Amino acid sequence: MTILLHTYRDRALWLFILAMALSVAFPLEASSTPANTGAPQTELVQDAEHAQTASSDGHAVDEGAGEHGPMPPVILVLPFILILLLIAMGPLFFAHHWHLNYPKYAVGLGLIVGAHYLFAMGTFVPMEHAIAEYISFIALVASLFLAASGIFVNVNLKGTPKNNAIFLLVASVSANFIATTGAAMLFIRAYMRLNEGRLKAYHIVFFIFLVANVGGALTPIGDPPLFLGFLRGVPFFWTAAHVWYIWLPTTFMILAVFFVMDSRNKDHTPDPVEGEPMVSIIGTKSFVWVAIIIASVFVDPTVLAWVPDLHALWGVPFGVREVIMLVVAALAYFTANKTALEKNQFHFEPIREVAWLFFGIFATMQPALQIISNYASQHADSLAVGTFFWGTGILSGILDNAPTYLNFVAAAMGKFGLDVNSAESVVLFAEGIESLIYLQAISVAAVFFGAMSYIGNAPNFMVKAIAESNGVETPSFTGYILKYSIPILLPIYTLIYIIFYSGWVL
Repeated sequence: MTILLHTYRDRALWLFILAMALSVAFPLEASSTPANTGAPQTELVQDAEHAQTASSDGHAVDEGAGEHGPMPPVILVLPFILILLLIAMGPLFFAHHWHLNYPKYAVGLGLIVGAHYLFAMGTFVPMEHAIAEYISFIALVASLFLAASGIFVNVNLKGTPKNNAIFLLVASVSANFIATTGAAMLFIRAYMRLNEGRLKAYHIVFFIFLVANVGGALTPIGDPPLFLGFLRGVPFFWTAAHVWYIWLPTTFMILAVFFVMDSRNKDHTPDPVEGEPMVSIIGTKSFVWVAIIIASVFVDPTVLAWVPDLHALWGVPFGVREVIMLVVAALAYFTANKTALEKNQFHFEPIREVAWLFFGIFATMQPALQIISNYASQHADSLAVGTFFWGTGILSGILDNAPTYLNFVAAAMGKFGLDVNSAESVVLFAEGIESLIYLQAISVAAVFFGAMSYIGNAPNFMVKAIAESNGVETPSFTGYILKYSIPILLPIYTLIYIIFYSGWVL
């Protein structure tokens, strides 16, 4: 019976992914722009005439639609679908084989895509982008994982629904200052200890929902898509000013669902230890490494003009930022408090698993990103804000949400005659009466929908790997989507769409 259940779940996941692939190849036309858009489009187009001449470096991020080389055939999306299916089915049906060989599958599928680009299409540009994005990704995730592992945070409270909700809210807000990845790495172990004796799979899921995704929607530091927008020219405080009134009800709705589910958990955690502080920390010196890593996010030529552009100078697929992060990762590990590492039950398996699997994901998802970018740019004029919300959201749940965000921003700006490579154009787009809602919808969707699957955002899979390495039950790839993200998040996100982007309410 269990095998049959898993089989149906995997078939449902396959149909879900197939539907996404078909939506890329045969998308539906949008209806109309919602009623809350204001000034005529021609005003922004006229304002854009001068902005077109100003352009930013853009070397630190994806260089936008049209610079990825020739379009790949749709069939080249199959390796990406296959790696998702393997991640979903491997741990369920051939766990031992999968655990020993998943690096081979990830690398092999990635090489198939790379070989097709190089030998069949005569270009390696998309894979160069994949390599650069992967190095940035793994530098941030690995450095924060190692730095945060040297910090042991103990919360001397009883694991109750109220205390858990407060903990998740505090950690979610913190994600805006130390990034979703930093907050996830710092708080996940303390959160698991807080619920010792009553820790269930849903605890990990809601931690991913809030701390690893939705929580970081207010600042460019919070989540990678927003940082890409900042590098392109979106003002630093734009997100906080235009997203907080969507972030707040979304966060509290998710917390409310969590509180109800946690209230049904009748297991108990040990009582707090009398005489000990409410919060105790071992390894405080590692906070210095965390701070350096977060600060290094801004060490980029598009932000600080004095930073050398290593890609332009030497042709390497990384910058000074990634060098700093990787050096700090090594220093953080070798100088970490040994007691903190021991109490955190530290070992390298979580980062090893994430590194190999995401190597395959970044390599194989490039054809899907190209196809999506091409369609969005060619049909931008006919796409309404709701289409950008759902398109960015759904694809952010199964692709990396950072390049998905950038591709949809580029397409939306094309509606108004604006160029994503021009910082002045991006400012016009962000502040335009009519265009502002498009950037808002794309920003909200990219961050929020990153929680729809384990691979939607960088820290999701890392949290899962850390939990499993500590013997905690987590849902399968399929179970996460079908049991949690679709029934819990999708109704909440639909409500957000109805209120803010359908034109029926506002």
